[in-house]
Amino acid sequence: MAVRTRSPERREDALSRERIVAAAVELLDDAGESGLTFRALAARLRTGPGAIYWHVANKSELLIAATDAVLIPATVPGVAGETPRDAIRAVALGVFDAIDVHPWAGTQLSRTPAQPALLRIFERVGRQVQALGVPAAGQFTAASAVLHYILGVAQQNAALARSQEPGTDRTAVLEAAAAVWSGLDAEEYPFTRGVADQLRDHDDREQFLAGIDLILTGMSGPR
Repeated sequence: MAVRTRSPERREDALSRERIVAAAVELLDDAGESGLTFRALAARLRTGPGAIYWHVANKSELLIAATDAVLIPATVPGVAGETPRDAIRAVALGVFDAIDVHPWAGTQLSRTPAQPALLRIFERVGRQVQALGVPAAGQFTAASAVLHYILGVAQQNAALARSQEPGTDRTAVLEAAAAVWSGLDAEEYPFTRGVADQLRDHDDREQFLAGIDLILTGMSGPR
């Protein structure tokens, strides 16, 4: 009786675009954009670079796909009955949190304006701006203001976090910064000295959402 032997499964046969993108996200989180190479990706996936090129044409396409993957949760439509203001706040916070965890995504969003993730965020925000009753002539400006605020603050927050050594105590950093502000010249920096305690005690996410609310309050139409 003949015994049929099973040929070993080739590793590249198990590859998929999803697996490649997931591994790319891990590399980007670990080493940043400079650490994402097809050689490093192939080593992580235990395959050859050629197998990766079958699914992804180049690094640019891979970066776009990775950015899209980490921002998908922020662009998913909200729950039924959600108000336009709550929907915008949800999108904003989703993007903020995603860039906080994956700082490279913020840089990628700014680099390629027409990429899918950015277009979906803008679409989600724009539809809610319309639902708020903003006049048609002002909808582009209103949606753009929200988008620019979201990306700007999220990227700045992520950049500040990356500038600190791993394990740095946030409270200690804010205490030191607040002490500097408190010691500024009272005539030249009266405002900055006056808000030093607020710097010390502020919460980044709460402050971010407060800024979103300020922008929304300034829009015309029903609230």
